[in-house]
Parts: sequence; C-alpha cells; structure tokens
Amino acid sequence: MAEYRAQEIEKKWQAYWSENGTYSTPNTSDRPKYYVLDMFPYPSGAGLHVGHPLGYIASDIVSRYKRLKGFNVLHPMGFDSFGLPAEQYAIQTGQHPAKTTAENIARYKEQLKGIGFCFDWDREVQTSSPDYYHWTQWIFMELFDSWYNQDSDKAEPIATLVAKLEKGGNADLQAVCDEDTPLLTAAEWVAMNEVAQQNFLLKYRLTFLKDTIVNYCPALGTVLANDEVKDGVSERGGHPVIRKNMKQWSMRITAYADRLLKGLDTIDWPDPLKEMQRNWIGKSFGAEFAFPVENSEVTIPVFTTRIDTVYGVSYLALAPESELVEQLVTEDQKAAIAEYVEVAKNRSERDRMADVKTVTGCFTGAYAINPFNQEKIPIWVADYVLAGYGTGAVMAVPGHDERDHRFAKHFDLPIIEVVSGGNIEEEAWVSWDHEIVNSGMLDGLKPKKAIEKAITWLEEQGLGTGKINYRMRDAVFTRQRYWGEPLPVYFKDGVPYLMKASELPLTLPEVDKYLPTENGDPPLGHAEGWKTTDGHPYELSTMPGWAGSSWYYFRYMDPKNDKAFVDADVQKYWESVDLYIGGSEHATGHLLYSRFWCKFLKDRGYVTVEEPFKKLVNQGMIQGRSNFVYREKGTNRFVSYGLRKEYKTSPMHVDVALVSNDELNVEEFKKWRPDLADAEFVLEEGIYKCGAEVEKMSKSKFNVVNPDDIIGRYGADTLRMYEMFLGPIEQSKPWNTNGIDGVFKFLRKFWNLFHAGDQFNVSDKEATKEELKVLHGTLKKTEEDIEKLSFNTTVAQFMICANELTGLKCDKRAVLEPLVIALSPFAPHITEELWHLLGHQTSVTTVDFPSWDKSYLEEDTFEYPVSVNGKTRTKLSFPVDASKEDIISAVLEDETVLKWTEGKAPKKTIVVPKRIINVVI
Repeated sequence: MAEYRAQEIEKKWQAYWSENGTYSTPNTSDRPKYYVLDMFPYPSGAGLHVGHPLGYIASDIVSRYKRLKGFNVLHPMGFDSFGLPAEQYAIQTGQHPAKTTAENIARYKEQLKGIGFCFDWDREVQTSSPDYYHWTQWIFMELFDSWYNQDSDKAEPIATLVAKLEKGGNADLQAVCDEDTPLLTAAEWVAMNEVAQQNFLLKYRLTFLKDTIVNYCPALGTVLANDEVKDGVSERGGHPVIRKNMKQWSMRITAYADRLLKGLDTIDWPDPLKEMQRNWIGKSFGAEFAFPVENSEVTIPVFTTRIDTVYGVSYLALAPESELVEQLVTEDQKAAIAEYVEVAKNRSERDRMADVKTVTGCFTGAYAINPFNQEKIPIWVADYVLAGYGTGAVMAVPGHDERDHRFAKHFDLPIIEVVSGGNIEEEAWVSWDHEIVNSGMLDGLKPKKAIEKAITWLEEQGLGTGKINYRMRDAVFTRQRYWGEPLPVYFKDGVPYLMKASELPLTLPEVDKYLPTENGDPPLGHAEGWKTTDGHPYELSTMPGWAGSSWYYFRYMDPKNDKAFVDADVQKYWESVDLYIGGSEHATGHLLYSRFWCKFLKDRGYVTVEEPFKKLVNQGMIQGRSNFVYREKGTNRFVSYGLRKEYKTSPMHVDVALVSNDELNVEEFKKWRPDLADAEFVLEEGIYKCGAEVEKMSKSKFNVVNPDDIIGRYGADTLRMYEMFLGPIEQSKPWNTNGIDGVFKFLRKFWNLFHAGDQFNVSDKEATKEELKVLHGTLKKTEEDIEKLSFNTTVAQFMICANELTGLKCDKRAVLEPLVIALSPFAPHITEELWHLLGHQTSVTTVDFPSWDKSYLEEDTFEYPVSVNGKTRTKLSFPVDASKEDIISAVLEDETVLKWTEGKAPKKTIVVPKRIINVVI
C-alpha cells in the first residue's frame, strides 16, 4: 500500500499556487463571471477554531467547481479589522491596536492558507488600512451631501435641495426629513445666515447630527447598537449599559425602509432571514393624532394601527425616555416617577420588547382627554413603550391588546369591550372579523371599515391623519472609541462641515491613552493638534464597526484603485455577489446596512445594482463536544464516568486535547494544572472514561479544536471533507474528532487506486461497463449536489465510489482521471498531486469539469422477482426492452417456476415492467 503523505503534499501545492498566482482573477474575461464571497472575519487573537472554516470551505468548493465549469470566479478574502477587542487590549496593555490587529491578521492568514482556500490574496482588504477607509470616509461624505427626494424616490445631491428651497421653500417639498422640520418660504430660507441654513439642512441630510437616546456603556466608553446589547449588558464583556441622551451622528436608513422591504422579494435569501428583516423594518399603516392633556396646552401624539378600538382606550402610556414625562408629572408623583424612569430607561429596548411577563409602570398624576368621546383617561409611564417607535406614546386598549391587558389587570385599570366576540375579562380579544361595539359612530362596523371611518373623521376635524409607520429607526453611526474610522468632519461655529475629498484619508492620530478624556470626551480628545489647518476641531467620535463592512464587496472588485472606491467598468462587469455565505446573526445589522449603502450608491450613480448579494446561504454552527471528569467532592480524586453515581461527584470540564475516544490520558491530565499533579483516579476496566456533551465551542469549556492540530495529524484535505461530511451546510452539528478517521481512510483509499504497492500505476486499458457506471454516477451526483450546495451527500458518494472501484480493482486512466477533477473542489491538494502524477504539467484548476453520460447509467437488463400465487419463488433477469410475450414465455419454461406450478397451466401471468412478475395458477 502506497503511503499518503498529506502534509508533504499540501505544503508543496500551497507553495505552487502562491508562486504561480493560480487563483489570481482578471477583471475582464470572455468567460461568464461568478462572484463568491464569505462574510469576512474580525481577526481575533485566538485565531481560528474548526467551526470558523465551515462556510469558507463551502464557498471554496463552489468557487473551484465554477472555475471547472468555465466561469471567471472572484473569490476574495480580507479582514473586518476595526473592533473593540483590540482597543480593549490597548487599554489594558498600552499596545497600539494596529500592532495587535496586524499580528492577529498574520495568524489568520497563515491558518487560512494552510487549509488550501482558493482566495485571490492580491485582492485582500483590511478595513483599518487608510487606503481602505479613505473610501469609507468618502462614502460618508456622499451621504452627508445627499437628501432623499420622495418625488424621484431616490437620494440626490444636497445642492438640488438647496435649489428647491431657494425657489419655493419646503411647503410642497416631498422629502424624508426630521419630524420637527419647520415649514419655511423661499424668502425665509434666503434670509437665514449660514449657521441657520446648515443646521436646517441637517434635518434632511442622509447622515446627520442630532440628540439621540442611545445605549451607552461606561466601562467601554462607547455607544452600542441595539444588537450589541443583551439583557442590559454589552454583548462583548458583559458590562452594564445605560440609556442616555447624547448628540450622535446617525444614518437616515428610514428613507430606504420601503425599498428595503420590496427588495427582499428580488433576492434568493433564506425565508427566516428575510422575515427577520421584514419584522425589523416593521411597516404598518395606521393613524396619528393627539390626545390633549387636561388643564394644559400639552398634547400627546400617538400612532395606532387599530384606531377602530379608540373608544376602548382606558389609559395612555409614555416611554420612560419621553420628554413629555417631566412636563406632565404632578408634584405628588415626581419622586415615584423619577425613581421608575431611572431604572426603566436603562433597560435595553431589546430586553423591554422581549420581556413580556414583567409588568411595571408608574402613574404621572395627569390625565388626557380622548378626542372621540371626551372621556378622561390617566397618563402612565411604562417600559413596554419605546421612545423610538411611533411617537413614544401608546393609546392603551386593554380589552384588545395583550400587553395593555396585562398592564390593566396588574394596576386595576378599566378594561372596555369595543370588539365583540371575546371574553375580555380573561384575556385580550384580537379580531378583524367581529363588529365594533360601544364605540359611538363606529358601532356595527367591521374593523377595516371602522378604521377608514375613524381616519376620515380625524382628517375632517383636523385632528390627525392616516400614516404609514416603520419600526426601524435611523441607525446611530458613531462610537466614542479610538479604533475606528475617523469622521471626515470638522466644526465651525458649532456646525459640522466636510473636509475636502482631496484631503482624504483623515488618518487616526497617535494618542497616549485609549480611554475617554477626564472631561468625558472620546479618546481622540487626547490627540494633539486634532484640528484643521485653520484651527477648527475635528469630530472626536469614530465610525461604528459596520461602516467598513457595508461596502467591502465592491472594493474587492478593484482593491488597488486610488482614484475611486471601484472603477465603473469593473463594477459593471462583476455587478454584485452571486453567492454570499455567512451567519444569520447579521440579519438586522451588517446585511441590512449593506443593502442600504448599495441602494444609496446606485441612487447617486456610482454602481449599477440595487442589491449587493443575489443569493445568501446561512451556514450552521459547528458545536463543540465537551468532555467531563468527575471529582469526588472534597477530594482530588476523579471517578470514571460509569462509576460516578456510586460516589458524590461534581462534573468538571477537561481539555478535549487530553481525551481520545472519551478515554482520559491521566498522566497528561496531571500535568494540565498544578492543582491536579497529585490527582487520584477511580478507573473502570483499567481506564478513565470521560463524560461528553454537545455545547458551544469556547475556550471556557476547553472544547476548542484548533484546525492546525487536525491538519498536523490528518491533513487539510481531510479537514475540508470532514467538515462537509458532518451534515447539511445550513444546519448546526457537533464536532467529533473521533469520526474524522473515516474521511482520512477514504483519501488514503482514493490515493491507492492510483498505486500498485509503492509505485504509481495507472493503466490505459479500456474501462469496463461496471467501472464507467460508477464513474458517471459519481460525476452526475457531484454536479447535481454541488449545484444544490448538498456537500455532505457528495462526500458520501465519493466514499461509495472509492469502495466500488477498489472492489473492481480499477486502475484505468479513463475512470480515475475524471474523478481527480471531480474531487478537486473538495480535496485540492491530493488531486493536484495525482493530476501531476498522471502526467499533466498544468494545474487541475485549469481544466473543464468532466461531463457525464446517462447512457452509462441506464441498465441493459432488469432482475425481476418472480412470484407464484403472490409468493416470491425466484429471480430472473431480462433485457429492459424485452416484450411481455418473450418474458412470459421464458418464465413459464424456467425450472423453478415449473416446480412451483406443478405442471399446471397458469390462469394468467402478470408482468409489471421493471417491477415484478406474478404467475397465477
């Protein structure tokens, strides 16, 4: 048997690919294009574990396969290299984040190259590189210099808005802008000074500065997005997060809400992910009107999708952050309200939306008047109301809304029936089919008709209007940290201005501390001379982590261009990403922001596509398989798994590297930690058996498996094929190193098909019919399964193929050479070596995928089960094109059939082609 030296072969071919630019991709070609992209990684200090490459391997297989099918394939890789971990490390150690990031990237690249990916490394991008964030800053400037014209339904240069204001003011302007934008005439606009005009334009710009309620993390010294906060603490580090009103830069993503919704119908994405985006955008149609406050000039605006239930309002609820709270609270309720608001507003919006069981609230002491029936209703503060959705106030209808019902029950507030058909004392009754009751002019109507009538009445009375609302808010765009893209903005007279495009990039300055300044400014406040040549101060905040990843798919097309973020002709050739692979956790972050920026860039004429990613696949997670030892309580004695119930033990995670097939290496275990040096063991049958459990792969559970270790033992091709063999790409599955031997044995068996003893041996003899059937069946399934991204079944087919050809003792070039090509997307190293041994001087990546011929898969004969009176008595083979008459004649002459018919003439003989034969006597 020939020795398969995986590591030696893999190093050889990785060096060959690098030296020969095998995966270098031209920007023009007569071939059709195909763009495959992975969500690029943040380069953490821990490097890769075996779970990380799962999606990369899948995309690599598709990329290699598409090359073989005649496509010009773009398959790049880079690094989302701005991030909090490097900055936190800088705070702890003083080491510049750039140094830490560079070291981490070098480690990642070493590991990625070791797995044999066909990335075009000449196109590598790093978001923290000035030549990259030059263009992130440029896009920010374009957003700042744009407004959304609802008449043309797209973004336009701010100059066109100024021209409209100069000509006719904004009374007839159809534009997306701040809710509090005042109406003005052309004369009033012209009469404004520059500061006033610039502040007014901020109400229209697609990136703008305004007071915003944000998630602020004092420990990290920065603002966090909603998806970076969980259970009131930062997702990274678990630090407390408070809700705070701060002046922040935001992106007016709400201008694109409807287009983002409609665009979901044009892309091939998983339905659950599209539904997550639909829910996040949250489009709803309803009415907006105001409740006047009793004995006050104040009114409380509300938005509701169920104005048909307005006669059932028994209280109003305000968000804890609402500015109206301080205006409305009575003297005797001030202390209680202050205490409640302080606690409630510091819970993240996600927590408040998710926690439906906890009911909290506080009465303001004030009352409002229902404009439909003049009833007086109490005004409460409740944390289930969100400041950013709608108006930050809710007209509560406990009879017909579940949360309002729980609140009313808890605080003993009235529950009024206004939609017939339910038992509202027991639970909220929600119906669109039953009649409205107890509702004055709406009585007897079905809900939809009642909504129409109520909105018409509001508009006739001048009290409100019908309105489309979105749950999605404008995206906070700045972070109070150092390690991020500087904003290309300076301030003059307190007004933000853009620096000149010719001055980009605005690079990060050196600072002596990475913490906020003593007066609370972001870390850039430590930088000396952080201002323009005219002495105007630059913005101190930096961009968020999602800025650089919102457009990187375009930069890969033209990464060395210093004149534009992408050349127009190059972008027109590559268009957009054909296949994007990554995690579903980015549904309402990166994936939404990328779609927003892509649509904006199309509006402004810089790209030709509306959507960045045509097809998206969410790869599942490879989970860890943890091992446990069982320590007898109060001792340093460890009891084997099968005996643990006979002692009082507690489980303890153990490093999986110390375990093989659940058997603990007790000597290595003693060396693992100083406190275990004198450990004692209670063994079963002379060994220590560990327990096992499937959990998330993490360092704290000691179940992280380093791909370098797997490659060192089995080779990269084995790792690649095993990760695909674990199960469907979209599903999560546990890693189990014990199962990898089967894949390694397959590769060794495949290698030996080409060898006789230690010698390479392939015959030019003609292939047999059986061998060709195995070959073409494998080619067919490989092609069909890769197209379906069903990689696990392809690996299984290759294993079956190798077993069958080994059984046939096949050594034919006509069979083995096409199989080398077919296997190459999965196992590129071994196939390059075999291709070379077969006498080829060029890479296997340069040839065409072999076609399969269905004629080799068609059977010439069929073996029929033959029954006599319904019981199978024998099997007989006949040509598939044999007539029924010929089959019947042969069956009745068969000795076995004659035995069971006992010489009697059959009443009839039934032949079902390619199924059965039944003789009835």
